[in-house]
Amino acid sequence: MKHLVITSDDFGASLEVNEAVEQAHTQGALTAASLMVAAPGAADAVERARRLPNLGVGLHVVLVEGRPALPPEQVPALVDSTGHFRTDMVGAGVNLFFNPAARAQLLAEVTAQFEAFAATGLRLDHVNAHKHFHLHPTIAGAILKVGKRFGMRAARLPIEPRAVLAKVEPGAYPANTVVDLWAGLARDRFRRAGVQVPDSVFGLAWSGAVTAERLAGMIAHLPEGLSEIYLHPATGSYSGSAPGYRYADELAALLSPAAIGAAADETIRRGRFMDFLDSTSPREPVA
Repeated sequence: MKHLVITSDDFGASLEVNEAVEQAHTQGALTAASLMVAAPGAADAVERARRLPNLGVGLHVVLVEGRPALPPEQVPALVDSTGHFRTDMVGAGVNLFFNPAARAQLLAEVTAQFEAFAATGLRLDHVNAHKHFHLHPTIAGAILKVGKRFGMRAARLPIEPRAVLAKVEPGAYPANTVVDLWAGLARDRFRRAGVQVPDSVFGLAWSGAVTAERLAGMIAHLPEGLSEIYLHPATGSYSGSAPGYRYADELAALLSPAAIGAAADETIRRGRFMDFLDSTSPREPVA
């Protein structure tokens, strides 16, 4: 059986993102969204999520390109002079690995983000991280340690089958050796801790450019097991949006008859992560 979760990242980043998530869930193929708890539109996102009971809402841990949940002065090793997280992921990663103070502040910040999510009263469907920064072993360790206390049961690790992409859109899709290595190690680590991880994740190669044709194609060629397709829909660009990302096109993809029709295939069961936690007593899938 093919199980599928279709997720929007950056829920709470702006009203444009929040509006797109609500539209894509109520009118399209979207089944889940990952919440940025300290982002400008977080309160609006939570309000919308409360009236969307079939939307699986997870925590999108932000440790780069954003503001911390804690006051910046409490996490000085993680932020720059403006109080925002550092943008140099390599430098930040090295600092986290070798600096005990940075690791302590990381644990405090990850805890604060889980606490902020818990305070919403929403059920935690899944966990992932902005820019996949949880591939860093120190960050992965912090999320596992804190997440266990808050009921984390599912997480994303971006392992993307290139053969499927080639079926959708013929071309060369070379392996990203570094990402694949760290994602594979992290997937094993999370699974050993009892956390569900998808067998396949799609959205990395075409990040910000998942068109209706690409989305329908990925669904049509979905491998067996649990797959996640993630996108970044929005009604338009917004403050802090990524240059070159085709936000409106990704919203259109989720609303497209081709993608909705492909997801309705009787061999595919579509839902939230929580719908697939216990295959022996499955919940009703999202309609």
